[in-house]
Amino acid sequence: MKQIFALFLLTIVLAIPSLAQAQLLAPQDSAAAAGQQPIDRIVAVVEDDVILQSELNDAVASIQQQYAGQQGQLPPIDVLRRQVLDRLILMKLQLQRADDQGVRVSDSDVDQAVQNVAAQNKMTPDQLRGAVEQSGLSFNAFRQQLHDQLVVQKLHQSVVRDSVSVTDSEINNLLNSPNYKAGEVHLAHIQVGIPSGASAADIQAAQNKAEQALAAVKGGMDFKAAAIRFSDAPDALDGGDLGWRRLDEVPPAFVDTINGMKAGEVSGILHGPTGFHIIQLIGQREPSKQMVTEYHARQILIRPSELLSPAQAQQKAQDLYNKIVNKHGDFAKLAKDSSSDDTTANAGGDMGWFQQNDWGSLLGQKVSELKDGEISQPFQSEAGWHIIQRLGTRSSDMTTQLARDQARQAIGNRKADQAYDDFLRQLRSSSYVKILAPELEDASNSDNKVSS
Repeated sequence: MKQIFALFLLTIVLAIPSLAQAQLLAPQDSAAAAGQQPIDRIVAVVEDDVILQSELNDAVASIQQQYAGQQGQLPPIDVLRRQVLDRLILMKLQLQRADDQGVRVSDSDVDQAVQNVAAQNKMTPDQLRGAVEQSGLSFNAFRQQLHDQLVVQKLHQSVVRDSVSVTDSEINNLLNSPNYKAGEVHLAHIQVGIPSGASAADIQAAQNKAEQALAAVKGGMDFKAAAIRFSDAPDALDGGDLGWRRLDEVPPAFVDTINGMKAGEVSGILHGPTGFHIIQLIGQREPSKQMVTEYHARQILIRPSELLSPAQAQQKAQDLYNKIVNKHGDFAKLAKDSSSDDTTANAGGDMGWFQQNDWGSLLGQKVSELKDGEISQPFQSEAGWHIIQRLGTRSSDMTTQLARDQARQAIGNRKADQAYDDFLRQLRSSSYVKILAPELEDASNSDNKVSS
């Protein structure tokens, strides 16, 4: 599921050349071109916070850098500024709500995010720092962007966790529905939103905008460019790309339309609960049979305790291993008498059939390295010291189980998307937002999510 913003992308956070910033200054700030120091100003008030001209300039410059060489896909600069401002407003509102709800992100969380960004760009953290600073952005500002994104992700998880649940009956209903379709589709979309409590005029204005977008696409405009220009969705500046989704994740109202389309085709205007939509089918692929390797094994676990020191636990595990391999003790009896694992001890250590990592990645790795009948040397995990014997392997058809798992995830994702979209719409409509820069007001936008 796509997140609200893509601040983790290095191309966004590094692309802030000072020249581009200077070129993006508002008209009244053009004194910098004459050698004068530009004066920053407040362009919007968002509840008890503000957005500065410099923040807006930096964010617009980042978007422009992403589309370097493809400037034709971007809308006119005045439209782009308003789109980016709306994104900044939405981010401010989410951060404020997260703070009100006590959502916190630790320095270690940000450190891990830095490492992830570095790894994704095949850099070390030190190399990433150098690249950030070379771009003209302070590393502290870069870390703050990552911090804010993590906060928004946690807020999203909180909203979804409190409002989304999936029952077995819902899964059965989906899988048994005559409209259920397996497979995956790669979609892009243009969404023209309708505000909460919209009037007939609001709805008509949104429909007119959707018709303009569809006419532009039919007239030859690239769909991605049209999404950037016309879409109100948070992913508009990403070209409206929704990525690959299972068909059971797509809103049911759109599935019939998609099923009648070929790759590259664009739908007509579809009326959904949040507004008007135009969908492009980029690609489609059929499901395949899902075969997995399962292992049958048994184990003995020796856990350190108040009566057994870590060193004594290790020695006990080694002694049991020696008894087993030297034929002085039966694995099942020793497991029943000595194993600390309550779930398997009474069954002679039998772990049943399982997929590789069902018992954790370490045990999965060990059992995969053994041959059938082979017994591992004692090895340590966080739980204690283990002795594993692999009893057998088999290839199992998990298509049905995976279909249920995917159906559960699809229903959950669909509910989560709707729940967070409703949350954002309510957040926008109930918050005080005042746009102070007249050139940033959108007279054609009657959506009450931003008041001015």
